[in-house]
Amino acid sequence: MSHLDASRGPARAGVALAILLSFAPRHAAAATAAPDTPAPPAAPAGLVFEDVPNDAGREMDLRWTLSPDDTSGGRRVTGYLLLRAATPGGPWAVVDSVGAGVHEHRDGTLHRDSSYFYRVAAVGPGGRTLAGAAAGPAIARAAWFNSTRGSVLAFMALFFLLVLYYMYMAQSGRKPFVRRLAGIDAIEEAIGRATEMGRPVLYVPGIQDIDEMQTVASLIILESVARITARYETPIRVPVAYPIPFTIAQEMVRSGHINAGRPETFDAKSVSFVSPEQFAYVASLTGIMLRDRPAAHLFLGSFYAESLMLAETGFSTGAIQVAGTANVHQLPFFVVACDYTLIGEELFAASAYLSGEARLVGGLKGADMLKVAIVVVVIVGCVLETMGVHGLTRWMQTQ
Repeated sequence: MSHLDASRGPARAGVALAILLSFAPRHAAAATAAPDTPAPPAAPAGLVFEDVPNDAGREMDLRWTLSPDDTSGGRRVTGYLLLRAATPGGPWAVVDSVGAGVHEHRDGTLHRDSSYFYRVAAVGPGGRTLAGAAAGPAIARAAWFNSTRGSVLAFMALFFLLVLYYMYMAQSGRKPFVRRLAGIDAIEEAIGRATEMGRPVLYVPGIQDIDEMQTVASLIILESVARITARYETPIRVPVAYPIPFTIAQEMVRSGHINAGRPETFDAKSVSFVSPEQFAYVASLTGIMLRDRPAAHLFLGSFYAESLMLAETGFSTGAIQVAGTANVHQLPFFVVACDYTLIGEELFAASAYLSGEARLVGGLKGADMLKVAIVVVVIVGCVLETMGVHGLTRWMQTQ
């Protein structure tokens, strides 16, 4: 067996050599038949730049003439590279790329008031070819005014003029007409029921600090509620979550009693500071609901996850409940668990209506009239577009 194996080794080597030799001419023929590497595409030309108007000095528009090899159906150009440098001599960095047939691009990665130089290169299967010359220096400058936002400026000016006009009317004794909300009637009905039952009214001004506008609106409403409760000699409980709203709430309740002609009935303990911790505050409120059994619950202000807990606990006690918040995601909980809900802007409208304060009434009336003006402009724009007149639409468009 060892003799046979030794004899097969040289035989196998000979066969392998023959196979290699048989293939060698074929490989050579294949190498000869391979196509030549395609030539690089012709360079694009005419690169120009333009600072984008009405911006903050961050963008630059670039345009160039396509490579002569960039033709419809051609395959020598697959795209273009945009290169940028701080000096004409480089170093150059690729900032973006576009496909074949595209001859413009907006570079939005600039620093304001800095100089840049640009080059464009055509790219294809044969490589890439840079344009002969660099374009620059390109400097992006910030615009003082955005001329495309003239419509925004016009509506803002109109809004402030309306607010100032209605403030002047209110201060001069000609109070603008403000429709009475049904929610205000619901608040008075709830206080009346608590009076009949001889139970207190629970007023919750939300769980946010004084920097929240809803808290401010709620504290303004609290003054009117305290005036009614003082007139009816109905006790009121006002648990507050933060120190500053606590102090203001005390003054509002005191002011309500003074305006009702009953300053001696003011009880400083009717306003209590609880805790800024969300669920500690909620636990205290639910305890008041279950222990003291107020006949009316008024939830007016900013609320979050605790809204359903408060409204559901209050509902289980049988109290009449009125809520109001501008937090849209909490409105469904109040709507289903309370007897009446002030929705969104109605909370601020109620504060303006009840206080009668000139600035609040002016702001409310000015905002309402601006909405009317916007609706009129939309209707007029629809009519003009139907007639083929596009001037108003172009004026309303903004960048």
